[in-house]
Amino acid sequence: MVFFRTALFYITLVLATTILGILALITIALTKKHWIAHSYGRLWSWLILKASGVKVKVEGLENLNPDKAYIFAANHASQFDIFALYLSIPIEFKWLAKIELFRIPILGHAMKAIGYIPIDRTNRKAAFKSIDRAAEEVKRGKSIIIFPEGTRSKDGILQEFKKGGFILAIKSQQPIVPVSIEGSHKILRKHDWKIYPGEIVVRFGKPVTTRGLKVKDRYKLIERLREEIMRNLPDDQKPVRHGSSQHETE
Repeated sequence: MVFFRTALFYITLVLATTILGILALITIALTKKHWIAHSYGRLWSWLILKASGVKVKVEGLENLNPDKAYIFAANHASQFDIFALYLSIPIEFKWLAKIELFRIPILGHAMKAIGYIPIDRTNRKAAFKSIDRAAEEVKRGKSIIIFPEGTRSKDGILQEFKKGGFILAIKSQQPIVPVSIEGSHKILRKHDWKIYPGEIVVRFGKPVTTRGLKVKDRYKLIERLREEIMRNLPDDQKPVRHGSSQHETE
């Protein structure tokens, strides 16, 4: 079953990315309607999850107002987090994603056309320009997804948070939603290529206000969001020790 699902995953990934990526580029060029292209992203995710034998369970949707813009802050343990979030979030959103993804043929071009925002973590000045751009998008009513750990956890255990996404939230003065993703690390493990069918649970916590916060308050915001995300994770994804002793610079 593992090898069957793995083969089906990679075949579907290549075909769906190519076909829907081209459709997204054509749609944006002809209509400028980003919401249609975003719907292709949802279809892309649904096809890949279906091919992989992965089910997604969503909890906490009652905490979201579909008419509001949010910064969604989620833990990150697998590439399958992306597919699960596409299907779980009932609001059109943009990704704040690592710049390497924008270099992938077709996929990267589609991401750029839809208006997703690249961030180069190796270039501090460029990274903060991306954060400023993302904050302006949220002010204009567009939701943004961030992975505050900055990279995938190798074992599913929540890592320390980087500060960039929280500066984004404070600059936008819009609510930030803690998102806890359970089980994705068991589907596609870091440094592994095989697919293990199963279930991913996406839990949305109550939005945390950033109204009135200043950039100097970022560490308090980091601490609160990390606690909220951790609270909704299973024990095997919680770090043994946690706290605010370590703060990253990006």
